[in-house]
Amino acid sequence: MPSFFRATARGLSLLAAALSLLSLIDAALPLGAQTTPVSADSRYLERAKRILSQTPLIDGHNDLPWRIREDSVARGNVDAYDLRKRTPGHTDLDRLRKGMVGAEFWSVYIPGEWSDSGYARVQLEQIDLARQMIAKYPDRLALALSAADIRRDFKQGKIGSLLGLEGGHAIENSLSLLRAYYDLGARYMTLTHNVTLDWADAALDSAKHNGLTPFGDSVVREMNRLGMLVDLAHVSVATMSDALNVSQAPVIFSHSAARALVDVPRNVPDSILRRVTANGGVVMVPFVVGFVSPAALLYDQATRPAMKELRERFGNDTAAITRAVKEWRTTHPLPRATLSQVADQIEYVRKVAGVDHVGIGGDFDGITEVVQGLEDVSTYPALFAELARRGWSDNDLRKLAGENFLRAFGQAEAVARRLQKK
Repeated sequence: MPSFFRATARGLSLLAAALSLLSLIDAALPLGAQTTPVSADSRYLERAKRILSQTPLIDGHNDLPWRIREDSVARGNVDAYDLRKRTPGHTDLDRLRKGMVGAEFWSVYIPGEWSDSGYARVQLEQIDLARQMIAKYPDRLALALSAADIRRDFKQGKIGSLLGLEGGHAIENSLSLLRAYYDLGARYMTLTHNVTLDWADAALDSAKHNGLTPFGDSVVREMNRLGMLVDLAHVSVATMSDALNVSQAPVIFSHSAARALVDVPRNVPDSILRRVTANGGVVMVPFVVGFVSPAALLYDQATRPAMKELRERFGNDTAAITRAVKEWRTTHPLPRATLSQVADQIEYVRKVAGVDHVGIGGDFDGITEVVQGLEDVSTYPALFAELARRGWSDNDLRKLAGENFLRAFGQAEAVARRLQKK
């Protein structure tokens, strides 16, 4: 038996105990969080579709460029990974149309653990790949660099396509590189990915700086000056707090949920949610099983040692990691998460931060397990239908879909204009 599976076996007793609690967890959850899928009444679905036909649905995070790079057949070839056909992942043009997506942040992610070369080369390759992808479908996708571009593209029936740089390791401690990435189209940067940097602590790594260093402060200030949104999705709470202290523009969380409902480091605590209100930012709730399901949290805790060993074994080979995890989970399935639980997360962010500060950040093609009812990019209307069923007004649904993000992005652009005059 390979050592990974031996390590996994050691955690199975804990996993079994955790999974035995699932029925108790379901019983303890609020009514809206029960794991029984919700079938939205056709009236609510039609209402959701009407709203999304009038207001651009803006998703804060989709990892399709890395999915193309890692595909076993296409291997970074945007022509081979044809979005006009049904793709093996979560995203293609037909499903984007069915999902009524109005604008998308295509993540130009690169691993923070990369070791075979400098980060900049790989980052430039990913930006190039994403821009090739956008250019390949000019009738459906359009490169968007501003809030006005998103509105223009939506009116033309195209998906405004923005680039989100996921991880400040890509700037290699250089503000010059940051400016170069902005010039190439990056409109947000997640300050860290999963690795603590020389200037910022990550949520899933050890803290070395208690937040941002003075250079980290200068990164945030330069992003404000450029008009690049500060994304706090992967950073530690101390880094979140420091960035909010420094930023003159609204921040975003491109794909993070509420920690009060699922206590994982990647989620946002109430203290920060309240500060997002004052800052004018937006928390874009993801469709990540482990961020929205308490049962999945128990599963993760039980299997974490084995997963760590697996990642250490395969290093940068994310495709091999994905295959190994998929193989193991055929006999040890992850507890399911539901559309209703995602709706619970959205409602919680609304309750604490306010309806003007919540959005959508699905993380499609960056996840291996999917939420029931939100399996790919075609499913967004079902989520909006569920919220309509829960009593959300048309105006509040428009805010969630994209108006909140457009307001925050527009404010960041106004801050940049003001700072560039100094």
